[in-house]
Amino acid sequence: MGKDYYKILGIAKGASDDEIKKAYRKMALKYHPDKNKDAGAENKFKEIAEAYDVLSDSSKKTIYDKYGEDGLKEGGPGGPGGSGHGAHYEFRGDPMNIFSSFFGGSDPFGSAGMFDMGGGGGHNMFFSQMNGGGGEEMFGMHGGGRRGANRQDPPVMHDLAVSLEDVLKGCTKKMKITRKVMADGMQRMEDKVLTVTIKQGWKSGTKITFPKEGDQNPNRTPADIVFVIKDKPHPKFKREGSDIRYVARISLKQALCGFTYNVPTLDGPDYPFKCTDVIKPQTHRRLTGKGLPNPKSPNVRGDLIIEFQIEFPTSLTPEAQRQLEAILP
Repeated sequence: MGKDYYKILGIAKGASDDEIKKAYRKMALKYHPDKNKDAGAENKFKEIAEAYDVLSDSSKKTIYDKYGEDGLKEGGPGGPGGSGHGAHYEFRGDPMNIFSSFFGGSDPFGSAGMFDMGGGGGHNMFFSQMNGGGGEEMFGMHGGGRRGANRQDPPVMHDLAVSLEDVLKGCTKKMKITRKVMADGMQRMEDKVLTVTIKQGWKSGTKITFPKEGDQNPNRTPADIVFVIKDKPHPKFKREGSDIRYVARISLKQALCGFTYNVPTLDGPDYPFKCTDVIKPQTHRRLTGKGLPNPKSPNVRGDLIIEFQIEFPTSLTPEAQRQLEAILP
């Protein structure tokens, strides 16, 4: 029987264009994957876009109302091209582009922060990272389009891997982009260097936006270039917010009899951690202020969490077993 597009949008068959638009607006905002993290929200968002793509197009809607989804796929009654209604229908649209076009590039959530509408918008951007240098960070919303004005292309998203050492101290990265620009009514390729400033303690997922630095296309507002901070895997530490975790492997003898362990740190020499207590499996200890800066208060640092893993011997001699049996309670 195919998909029930009216049911997907929560409206009755024969709904008016205005009712279809209102239903799409409500459902798209509810299930947008940047706002709804529930399992299945992304697939629901795609279904909503597909339903709107059909019901908002008068020719598609006419065929669908008469013959359903199967009729769309077959091009109308009588099989492929049977009634001259057009080519077979197959939804290949980008749900994010449909969303962006519907809202005219503005921020439908009304937030003052940045809102990821996803997708690269078909821009042929090329990025390369250069050596660090001076510069200043730039923030901005990717939207800004107004109804009746040139619509803005969707943001061009680019992951930027940053080491924990860079997050600790802060740094700048120079990113070279190649984009299309308009000159004398013609498009040409241009290289440009964007300086990305990364502040101390910034978390993975932080967005840095360069407004309207994307491809320049006729009658379109260039896309924003958005860099998304991602933690680069570290050979020794795992990040947990402003804390970092280090796994220290010790022997059973050390766990029972005490030890001194040189714990590595991010910004200095190893810390000699001395322990005289019995260390049980899954024991944790904290080195206060040895983690990463708090992004809101860079002078305040998180902790370095030491997680002890005890390595048990694989076998014991009979004599060793007798001695342990006599010693242990």
